[in-house]
Amino acid sequence: MRTKSMINKINPRHFFLIDGLGALLSTFLLGFVLVKWQDAIGMPTSRLYLLATIAAVFCLYSLCCFFSGVKNWRRYLRIIAVSNLAYCVLTTGFMMYEYANLTALGMLYFVSEIIIIVTLAIIELRIAKFGRKVAV
Repeated sequence: MRTKSMINKINPRHFFLIDGLGALLSTFLLGFVLVKWQDAIGMPTSRLYLLATIAAVFCLYSLCCFFSGVKNWRRYLRIIAVSNLAYCVLTTGFMMYEYANLTALGMLYFVSEIIIIVTLAIIELRIAKFGRKVAV
C-alpha cells in the first residue's frame, strides 16, 4: 500500500527523469563495465554495444521529455514504456540466442535488468492511462 501512495505523489513528468537516469545507468553498465568483463558475463561485446546504444537513445529521449516539459506527456510516456518493453524482448532474444555462452553472472544481470525495466514500463503505462491514481 505504501508503494501506491509514493507513486501517486510523484509528478508524472518525473517518470521521464527516472527512466532517463535508469537508461543512463544501463548505457554505462552495458557499454563500459560489462564490455570490460565480457568473459565473466558471456554476452558478445557487439550485442552489449547494441544494447548500450539503444539505452543511450532512450536516455536522450526521456531526459529531453523531462527537461522540455512536453505538453502531451501521456503520449510520450506511453512511447518510452512500449519502447522499454521492446528492449526487454530484444534482450530476452539475445539471452536465448547466447544461452550456452551466458554465465550465471550474465543471467543475473540481464534478468534483473529486465525485471526492473518491465516493472517501470508497467507503472509508466498505468500512469499514462490513469494519471496519478495508479493501483500497484
